[in-house]
Amino acid sequence: MTDDLRSLFAIPHDRLDAINAVLLSPDSRVITDFLKVVEKYGTPEQINAKAAEARKLPNLLKKVEERTPAYLKDLQWLTEQRDAGKFASVAEYRRGVLGAKAEKTTFRDDFAVTLEVSALQYFPWIRTMVERAIEKRSLIPGRFIAVRKMKESEADGDLPAIVAALEIMGASFVETLDTKGTDGSNVHLGGPATITGYFGGVGQPNHYPLKWVDEFLYYYTTYGLREVLNINPGTVLAGYMLHRLGIDIEFKISVFMGNDNPYAALWTLLAAKLFSREDGSTPLIGFNWSNSVNNESIEITAQFRQALGFEDAVRFEHHITETWKSIVRQPYNRRAELVQLADHVANISAKHEGGNPETDSERAHPSDILDYFRDKSEVIESGDWDALQTNFLDKVDAANDTARALTEKGLSFIAAGTLHR
Repeated sequence: MTDDLRSLFAIPHDRLDAINAVLLSPDSRVITDFLKVVEKYGTPEQINAKAAEARKLPNLLKKVEERTPAYLKDLQWLTEQRDAGKFASVAEYRRGVLGAKAEKTTFRDDFAVTLEVSALQYFPWIRTMVERAIEKRSLIPGRFIAVRKMKESEADGDLPAIVAALEIMGASFVETLDTKGTDGSNVHLGGPATITGYFGGVGQPNHYPLKWVDEFLYYYTTYGLREVLNINPGTVLAGYMLHRLGIDIEFKISVFMGNDNPYAALWTLLAAKLFSREDGSTPLIGFNWSNSVNNESIEITAQFRQALGFEDAVRFEHHITETWKSIVRQPYNRRAELVQLADHVANISAKHEGGNPETDSERAHPSDILDYFRDKSEVIESGDWDALQTNFLDKVDAANDTARALTEKGLSFIAAGTLHR
């Protein structure tokens, strides 16, 4: 009986014909309006060429010089440390954890876990992080997320400087566009007095997916910024559509999207397959699970992720720690569960949004998700600048603790690629 029922899921070809009719009709405003935004920036080939030119390190450094020339000294220093081999190699790090046993251990590099930290808000934090890594022989994570106001970051020069720094370090970087739902997009919502309204969707109502596309194309062609955060089904589809046109966008789906079960994941990956290019590629490079997801759900999803041909393409981004305030019940630490997964589920990113709970809870200013949305001027005026840097460094330390836990089990990690060879 099970097989009889299973056969009913087969999708007839005429259903695909109906979808194509909507996508290809010149009368479909939903597609026409989208294409008008894209055409402002040129053809897909022209858009990609602009982005490739903008992403070249000399051009990024030129933008840094125009906005904040003082940052050039730190970028030059970072390059010198990298070229001089000042950082612990992966082999050295493993010896530091395991001693002589490291030489006899066969590490599971095919299941390497990416070390990830969120959020890298300000460029000056990078030098402090790097100096500590050199001194402590610790690791710089291989992936960073930023959730700061983009226009503010662009104006003070942090945006091009951070992109340049991570290019130098060989780390991937995801930015969060300003059209993320905290910019007054829903005029009926405010603070706690309207909190239940957020359950109906705060993100990108009405024309906001088009605004998101416009914003992405601006930063892509101006700074070569390819990877962005995605929080809304409409902008997820817009990302698939951009990639299908030939524009080399990459995006990760945010934890705020609430994917907390295999069926939500199946829906997302089916759409990724539907809009994949002829070479099978998809712009969905990161899939952030809800904080409530368990290992079994990830294992089930890993099975059909592989069947759809996305195991190497779509990284499962799993929160290991969270900010102490404003997002989850504490203490929250999923490191032990990660170690259980990491020997048989490939392409996982261990995301550290907070410090270790025992550290974070003792800080005078514990990490707080609401800090991501503060103006830089207000952070400085309040006296919280140093505290927020400490919170960031606590997250880097938590990522190092995850690397240690993986190493102790003979498992592998991915740190900043050009620093830790």
